[in-house]
Amino acid sequence: MTTPRLRLAFLCVENSCRSQIAEAFARQVGGARVDAWSAGSKPSGRVNPKAVASMGRLGVDLASHRSKSIEELPGVFDVAVTMGCGDACPVALAARRVDWDIPDPKEMDDARFDAVRDVIEEKVRELLKEMR
Repeated sequence: MTTPRLRLAFLCVENSCRSQIAEAFARQVGGARVDAWSAGSKPSGRVNPKAVASMGRLGVDLASHRSKSIEELPGVFDVAVTMGCGDACPVALAARRVDWDIPDPKEMDDARFDAVRDVIEEKVRELLKEMR
């Protein structure tokens, strides 16, 4: 019997930084057992170049990612994670909802941006460990 893949949605307003980073880490860390998506309530239309550069410093390529709307998400998720954007965060159909109070790094310098990236990685790892 095959174990179903864990379906995760990472959500924020623009889908350009935090949720993109979380999706990439979930795919990398979770591998074949995870189906990860990200989206936003008001997608910016592009992934923030700072997010691409920050993840690139870890060898993770976000260049092929695109900013997506929540309406593009396929179906229902096991967990929907919002990134601390309060009432502006989108809502997705999910068995469980979690809010990570993570500051938006888009205006931060590289060192602070990377620190936020590292917090996201840690939270993704914790979530995946918890969901085993």
